[in-house]
Amino acid sequence: MPSVAKVGIVVASTLLVLAIGAVTFIGSGVYNIGADDHHTAVVLAIIKRLRERSIAVRSSAIAVPELDDAAHVEAGGTRYAAHCVGCHLAPGVSKSDLRPGLYPHPPDLAQGEVVNAQRAFWIIKHGIKMSAMPAWGKSLDDATIWDIVAFVRGLPAMTPEQYRRLAQGSRESSTIEP
Repeated sequence: MPSVAKVGIVVASTLLVLAIGAVTFIGSGVYNIGADDHHTAVVLAIIKRLRERSIAVRSSAIAVPELDDAAHVEAGGTRYAAHCVGCHLAPGVSKSDLRPGLYPHPPDLAQGEVVNAQRAFWIIKHGIKMSAMPAWGKSLDDATIWDIVAFVRGLPAMTPEQYRRLAQGSRESSTIEP
């Protein structure tokens, strides 16, 4: 049976070799971090798992307010049209100048499933690193973010006409402040 000291040496040596390998890999610059080149399957799987678990853990305790009020949905539609449609599209909006250059591609929220409110709130408020999803909590208050969540939850069922009607006020204000 190996002694505790031998096991400790093996563990320490393994960690040292892994650290040297990581430093060498990062220092080599061999991994292309450009947004116009896709991640390898392994890196993409790790990033997806990390993102999903991180959001699930952090969003699970968020209390969801009443979101079915039409005023919240309308206010959220105005904000969505002003700040989100360029990346996430909308009913009747299938392209944008910005979207092709984004990697990973943001979800097309008009084609998605009904969004979990806690998850959507957390993502909108805090953003997602290295994805071009900004942390809107730096410029929008929680009530405004909940309005966007209320809107996004109904987006997949909307017609282009309904979307245009809800978004019409977005051209009146180009500021981010609520």
